[in-house]
Parts: sequence; C-alpha cells; structure tokens
Amino acid sequence: MKLGQKQVLTVVKEVEFGVYLGTEEERVLLPKRQVPEDIELGDPVEVFLYKDSDDRLIATTHEPKLTIGQLAVLDVVDVTKVGAFLNWGLEKDLFLPFKEQTSKVAVGDQCLVTLYIDKSERLCATMKVYHLLRTDSPYQKDDKVSGIIYEKSDEFGVYVAVDNVYSARIPKKDAFGSLVVGTTVEARVAEVKEDGKLVLSVRDKIPEQMDQDAALIMRVIEKYDGTLPFNDKAAPEVIKREFGLSKAAFKRAVGRLLKGGKIEIGTDFIKMK
Repeated sequence: MKLGQKQVLTVVKEVEFGVYLGTEEERVLLPKRQVPEDIELGDPVEVFLYKDSDDRLIATTHEPKLTIGQLAVLDVVDVTKVGAFLNWGLEKDLFLPFKEQTSKVAVGDQCLVTLYIDKSERLCATMKVYHLLRTDSPYQKDDKVSGIIYEKSDEFGVYVAVDNVYSARIPKKDAFGSLVVGTTVEARVAEVKEDGKLVLSVRDKIPEQMDQDAALIMRVIEKYDGTLPFNDKAAPEVIKREFGLSKAAFKRAVGRLLKGGKIEIGTDFIKMK
C-alpha cells in the first residue's frame, strides 16, 4: 500500500458500502460510489491512496492532479489559521502548511507544489520544490520561455520553474517589475549554466529593450501631464518605483528619447516636446 501513489490492487472483499482492495492482511476501502460496474472478487482496480477527513487510508478511482514525486500548479481554495488548502481533484482538499509556503498565499492564488508525507503519515503539499526541478531543458540562449515563480530571495533573486519543470532563476540585478510568487512570467534565456540551470531575463536584448523602455517612459510622462518632476539623475529607488527599471536602463532610454528629439531635460524635470 503506497500512500500518495497510483497502484493496481485486487478486490478481496465486497461489502454494502464498497469493496476492499489489497490482501486479507492489508486492505483498503474503495467507497461504493466509486466501485466500477460489474466488479468481482479477484478483479484488479487502479486506484490512488490518500487519507480521508478521519485520517483513514482510503482508495479512489478519481484522478489526482498530483502524486508523490510530481509537480503541479494548484489553485488555493481556502486559507485557515493553520495553513492553506488546495484543489487537487479529490473530495478532500490538499493541505499546505504555513511552514511549507515560500510566500504567503491567498484564495484564488496559484502555486507550484509537490507532495510529501508528514510526521502523522498524512499527505501534505509544499512549495519548496527546488530539489525536484530538472536541469535538462531543451532551451538555448535567447530562447523565449514561460514559467511560474515559486520562490524569491533577497540575496539571489527570483526562482522560476520553466514549463513548471525546469530550474531557472532571474538574478537579483535583473529582477525588476512585478515578480510575485505564483505568477507566470515570460522571459528570455540569458544563459544556460554548466549544470543545466537557466538564467533568465524578463527584458529583451538592449536595442529592442531600449525602444520598449522609451515607450514606457513616454506613457508615464503623459500621466504627469507632459512633465516629469525629476530628471535622469533621480535616485534609483524613484526610478524603480515609477518605471520598474534600473537606473542604467532608464538613462539609456532617456538618451534615446533625447536623441530622437522627443523630450527635453532640465535641472529637475523631463518634458515632452
């Protein structure tokens, strides 16, 4: 009997409320509402084993969205004083303890998780999935990829699971914009490390990115009625707050706009022409 895994078990006893599967010495109940039609003693049935609300081992023919050793993106359906609960396709929602969350979750959020068996022999979810992510992705430098953010580090940046399976990271110096755990990001492969892990950038190569940044700056200036109340010497914190850009990227884009005759720069302003 393997908790958290799909397996084929044999029918050993029929009762009014279902059938027992396994052996005479070790058996588990498959509730009546899930028993296949015309089932007989000795027949094999593929089931998934988990524990019900009373912590009793139970079998189900329903398909879980996640089994032991796998990764899956699940929806948060409830948050209580002890943790969160996720929809994983079974009648009983999957418990995600607070201590297994890499970032606080709320109802409606999505998170990448795997299964583990806790000290009480119950199945639980954890967002600490770094060790399960693969390093054999088919991607090369400059490829465009998509992935879910599963963890953030003040020291190392933002950790992403590309295609929900491959190990990747956006370095701290490149982690600009709204990068929140549980959100999906579109990124460019900046580097493939020797160990196969991907280094990502949410920004394009500099020439293309400068055009995008310049357009962004013009939109923000318009919101300020055509005059920005600071120039390109503003503090990095101000630039990041207003544009989500690094100071270097901001200065490059401002330089492009100035060269194109679209703005003028004063001692304490940038103005549209």
